[in-house]
Formats: sequence, structure tokens, C-alpha cells
Amino acid sequence: MDSDEVTALRVLLGSSSWLQRAQSFARALRGAAPRTPGGLLIVGTPDDEPWHLAAHLDQESRLARVPGLAPTLVRWAPPPDAPPHLRIGLERIQAARRGETLFVVSAEAAPPPLLERVHDARRTGATILAMDAGDPDLDEMAHESFEVAPGVAPVSFDAAQHLVSAAAGEPVPGRFGLRGRLAKLLDTVTGPAG
Repeated sequence: MDSDEVTALRVLLGSSSWLQRAQSFARALRGAAPRTPGGLLIVGTPDDEPWHLAAHLDQESRLARVPGLAPTLVRWAPPPDAPPHLRIGLERIQAARRGETLFVVSAEAAPPPLLERVHDARRTGATILAMDAGDPDLDEMAHESFEVAPGVAPVSFDAAQHLVSAAAGEPVPGRFGLRGRLAKLLDTVTGPAG
């Protein structure tokens, strides 16, 4: 799905509350992204690793110039001969700490070993985000969760991942960089420009 298709999907969904929840979750994801790359950990289940979403977030990170949005794909059984960025195993979740974010993406119920690791990561101070099909155990541990329930959500789990990744790359309304804050300060002191 390319950016034109994501835009078309947004138009079709209009201002639905579901689309608003997807965008709100994407803002939470962007807000929870660490300032530096490597601290956003993304993991799925043993049978479904979120490769596609990780690739889109990496692309959005570059386009939006938000390095912390570039995820580290955590894999259940990485092959030892894989490239270094694809060789990161579950031990990385065990090393998660305050200031890092663990993003769990699962269209099925999270298996108990994953739930244990999520619990441990939360206990050590990592922010937990979950995008799932309605997993109460996972959602209970997550600081923010987004449910894409089959038959209830207006789009597929895959399409929802595209919507979230695209929205995560968009600037957060009301947030200003240094120039924006200086302009706002000048407007306050001298009044807005004519």
C-alpha cells in the first residue's frame, strides 16, 4: 500500500471515530519514540513478525526526520547468519529500560512467553504499546493500545498498520520546534505580524 492508497483509505473512512483512534494511537507511538534510534522495539508473535510495519516506520522515520521512530525489529528465532539488524532476538526485550518503548503488534493472542517479557519490560520502565485484535491480557499491560478486531474494525489488520505508520510520521499538531516556539514568543511580546 503506497501513500496515495493510504490517503484514499483515510478519505473513505472520513472522520470516523475508528480513524480518529488510529491517529491518536499513532500520535502516542510518535510521542513514545525515543529521541535516538534503537529504542523503539517492535515485536510480534513467533508466527507473525511485523516486518512490514517495521519497514514503514523506518521509512516514516527518515521522511519525518524523527530518528527514534526507526524501530528495532525483535525476532523470536533470528538466524545466526542474518544481517546484524535482523539478528536481534528476544534478549533485547529483557534489556529494555526506562526511555525505551516496546511496541507489540499481533493479530492473534500474545503467547504467554511474550506476555512475560512485556510484563518484565514494563516493570523495568519501558513504555508498552500494543496493536492487536483485542487481547485483554496484552492490553492490560500496555500504556496505550489499539484494537483492530476482525469483523469490527472497518479495515484489515494490515491496512490498519499502514494507517498507523503513516500517521506516526506526521507532525503532531500544536508541537513546535525551536523556530516555532521563538515565533510564538515574539508574537506574544510584540503582537502578531500584520
